[in-house]
Amino acid sequence: MSSDLRQGVNVWAASIAMAVVVAAGVGACGGGGGGGTEHAVAPRPSSTAPPEDLDMKPADFRNLSTMTKVRGFFVDNRLGHLPEALRVANSPNGGVYPVGTILQLVPQEAMVKRARGWNPTTHDWEFFFMKTSAAGTEIVTRGATETVNRFGGNCFGCHAKADAKWDMVCEHTHGCDPLPVGDDVIRAIQNADTRPR
Repeated sequence: MSSDLRQGVNVWAASIAMAVVVAAGVGACGGGGGGGTEHAVAPRPSSTAPPEDLDMKPADFRNLSTMTKVRGFFVDNRLGHLPEALRVANSPNGGVYPVGTILQLVPQEAMVKRARGWNPTTHDWEFFFMKTSAAGTEIVTRGATETVNRFGGNCFGCHAKADAKWDMVCEHTHGCDPLPVGDDVIRAIQNADTRPR
């Protein structure tokens, strides 16, 4: 296979893989620690604090190897809720991911759990399509129901097919359409993440 064709297949497979299987992908969307609160909304002096939220910037997306792997996808939570996110990811009965959860199947796509009420249609998930390189991450498109990847696949359209108990996270048995590539291709794409660690 020519290198141009191989590169095209890898990019295509990466985009499709995340959109359908993620959870993050196998779930699209934590680096063993690294869960700071730099994105949390600071509480006001009054007795009522605003809700937590995570508004991702390009530099916030890290190499997959810095996240916690769960089966075939990666999980992080930058607001300190990684244990809760991992409980949901590992539960045979599903559950609702906590705000601040980042799920990724491949480097180029992610889903991030925003504040409650951010977008009820997507269960408060924000979807991302990105370009990644050794220099870092560039967000190409982001949003709720309108986010489309490089190949015209609508992130929400795929994730909406997940059974309700899985909080819009796709895996092989969650009700989503199967990916057109195998797990071996997905692993190769994951292992090829060149972003800084």
